[in-house]
Amino acid sequence: MISTEGAESTSAASNGRNLFPLSSAGLDLVGLDVSAEGLGQLARRAPGSRLVRGTVAALKPRSLEVVVGIQVFQHGETEAALAHLRTGAELVAPGGILCVRVNAAGTEVWPEHEVIERDPSGGFTVRYLAGAKAGLAIHFFSERELRSGVPSDFTEILPPRLDATRREPPAPGSWLQWEAIWRRSP
Repeated sequence: MISTEGAESTSAASNGRNLFPLSSAGLDLVGLDVSAEGLGQLARRAPGSRLVRGTVAALKPRSLEVVVGIQVFQHGETEAALAHLRTGAELVAPGGILCVRVNAAGTEVWPEHEVIERDPSGGFTVRYLAGAKAGLAIHFFSERELRSGVPSDFTEILPPRLDATRREPPAPGSWLQWEAIWRRSP
């Protein structure tokens, strides 16, 4: 299994908010993050953890029963984000599970950013101008984009659903994410 980490405003690999509870539950995990600094912080907090720096492509070739992608498939512009999602799906063994959590269109994007790309289905990509992700392109998926990014040999177990997180003041608005689970055909 893979726990892929990320966060809206900080590197979550550094805080292990997904990796620690899943590992504590007895799952055999590989932590993934693009941030060397975040992985270094996590390695100091959890010596012996299996950690990989890079995008989901850094994990190939593998055949895994469960792939959990939490906030990692959204990095880059539309085509890159969809490629990350497809690459994650390729890691799933026949009969295995793909669990996804990605940014959703409809999010009140914050902090300062510029929209650099819009998809006809409603998805869009921003480049952050401030904050922990300054300079990074991050994609916000429409439901249609998310479904189209998962290969046809997968069946929905949990159809895409929106999860809304209200930001703590002084940060404004709310952050939307798609959550979904698919099973690959045996």
